[in-house]
Amino acid sequence: MEEKLPDNPDLSGDTCLEPEENRAALFNSIAKGKIDPDLIATIYDRLDVAVWIFDFDDKRFLWANRKALEVTDAVSLEELRSRDLSKDMSPAVAERLRQHQQDFCKQDVSFSEIWTLYPRGKPKVLQINMSGIRLIDGRMALLCEAREHHKQQPETLRSAEALMHTTVMISLYSTDGTPLYRNTAARAACNSLDTPFHGHFVEPRDALEFLELVERDRTSGRVARVRTSAGPRWHEVTIRSSQDAVSGQPAYLVSEIDVTELHETKERAQYLASHDTLTGLSNRTYLQERLAQVLQTASDRDQMATLYLVDLDDFKTVNDTLGHAAGDSLLQLVAEKLKHVAEPDDIVARLGGDEFLICHLEKAGPKGPDWFGRELLGAFSTPQLIDGKPRRVGLSIGYTQYPEDGVSIDDLMRHADLALYHAKTDPTDKCVRFRQQMRHLRDEHLAIKKDLERAIRVNEFTLEYQPIACTLNDKVIAAEALVRWNHPEKGLIYPDDFIPIAEETGLINQIGLWVSRNVAHMQAQLARMNHDIPLSLNVSPKQLSDAQFVTHMQALPRETGCNPEKISLELTESVLLGDIPNASETLSLLKSTGYRIVIDDFGAGYSNLAYLQNYPIDGIKIDRMFMDDIASGGAIVKLILSLANALGAEVIAEGVETIAQRAWLLENGCHRFQGYLYSKAIPEEQLMSMLEAQVEAAAM
Repeated sequence: MEEKLPDNPDLSGDTCLEPEENRAALFNSIAKGKIDPDLIATIYDRLDVAVWIFDFDDKRFLWANRKALEVTDAVSLEELRSRDLSKDMSPAVAERLRQHQQDFCKQDVSFSEIWTLYPRGKPKVLQINMSGIRLIDGRMALLCEAREHHKQQPETLRSAEALMHTTVMISLYSTDGTPLYRNTAARAACNSLDTPFHGHFVEPRDALEFLELVERDRTSGRVARVRTSAGPRWHEVTIRSSQDAVSGQPAYLVSEIDVTELHETKERAQYLASHDTLTGLSNRTYLQERLAQVLQTASDRDQMATLYLVDLDDFKTVNDTLGHAAGDSLLQLVAEKLKHVAEPDDIVARLGGDEFLICHLEKAGPKGPDWFGRELLGAFSTPQLIDGKPRRVGLSIGYTQYPEDGVSIDDLMRHADLALYHAKTDPTDKCVRFRQQMRHLRDEHLAIKKDLERAIRVNEFTLEYQPIACTLNDKVIAAEALVRWNHPEKGLIYPDDFIPIAEETGLINQIGLWVSRNVAHMQAQLARMNHDIPLSLNVSPKQLSDAQFVTHMQALPRETGCNPEKISLELTESVLLGDIPNASETLSLLKSTGYRIVIDDFGAGYSNLAYLQNYPIDGIKIDRMFMDDIASGGAIVKLILSLANALGAEVIAEGVETIAQRAWLLENGCHRFQGYLYSKAIPEEQLMSMLEAQVEAAAM
């Protein structure tokens, strides 16, 4: 030890070597005048043992006998008391003294240790017996009895000094777990002076495993969670069989290093690698391992496992209309509901975006195979609070079962995905089980996708135009462009058979560019032929989501010579209700270029005119299903006509097939109609001929 011990006397008349009762008797004798206090001081000065009292708090000597003055190389007691040992006291020495002070305050204990003092810079090795002594003011001080220690080898002294200062925690335990020694670092970390080996560990089995291994191999090492004065910590613990140098009995030498930060960083890294940070659920990376375990368990127990894929129907709407924070809140809400409905042994994972997976081991009972899906749909049957606002959340669920629908993870995931696809496209059944025909249908879709890619490369598409006529005079006043696919083997394929697949695969953007460019050329050609009627084309929501779409449409007038004011872009209602991010801004840019914006199939989805005033809408096409409403009075069509008129939007009635329907429309103020009553879609050459004939008839 460095020269950092006692130095500020306030003795209270102490003679401090005897047991408590002898000391009290001595003080009583002094007080009654039976023994001269100077005699006591003389006796202490004659001892060949250095005795002093050290003030823990002030880091000074309080009192010392003559031998102590000699050991500390002090010229007088006053000079010794004037030394401030705190100035160059090392942290390790200060910590050791603090530990002893705490121990003396808690219980009547004593310690015998080898310390190295450095009076005036010269090392002096002492064997010191240390105990606590209470001062008059109630504070605890240190009573030391020291003899010079001449027999120690330099290596031994240096190792003792190293044990004092090292941050490695070194302890010695007897084979029954009783602590025999702790260095400064170990004493600082332990909860109590008498904490046994077994009590050091948070998990008792860790202690047992350590001892079992050390009995077999004489040494053992691992990272374990231990109890410390700072709370539970992770220590790298090494234990070796040894002997107690004092008693010669078998003992355990234990060294410990605090690796809590490293362990927690590693655990955090492992957690982040296997869990979704937003929801806390398992992620796709960890899923393969966990699924393999669950399926193996199902196989071992001859059980059935069900794999559910869950997708949010309205997630994009929430994200785009309420913001990403609301979207995150929704994902967290769904994760909590999934965990609540699922059972403890189920896997609940987020695959990414708004798609989740649950794997459940089915138990015998009355529940059907779709019980989880139905329960989950029920949990979302009422509006959910998202950022404090009620919002209806739609779910689509596809599921498949092991081993009936597949035994490999890849097959089960693929089959569940096929079932989910059908759930998303079926408005009536939102929880769908995989069936083999789904795979055949998907194979057909993949084949169509491959054919579509070829069709785009070699230009197998053509356009037909369905005239839009005036209810008053049956004249063609506009036409709608409709794309057709001239398949080399299957012949003419209509949009309903390939557009949904084109949208699903993203090919709709390329097809849409081709359509818009050809319509623009057609409009310019009609204008040159003095048939300057407006043309319209359908625009998919996927196209509006494409950042290049607006740029392409803005360039068409310059590239083709078309008049954008004579071209209408027909959109579905869903575009205006949040399915497309920045829809209003996109439509405003198209409108400023000159294009007209028309809502197609109005009433088929939301039947809500209120949102129209928020967008630059020029026209509405009433869905064909409302033509049947005309026969019973046409109340709905009248309402649409009235509201559209108030908004200044033109109205076109679709699907008009009878003279009576056209007459009713004329009578009720709808001036434009489209349908088989007038004409089906026809090739562009036939449209031109129809317009030529119309001009000739007008000239007669």
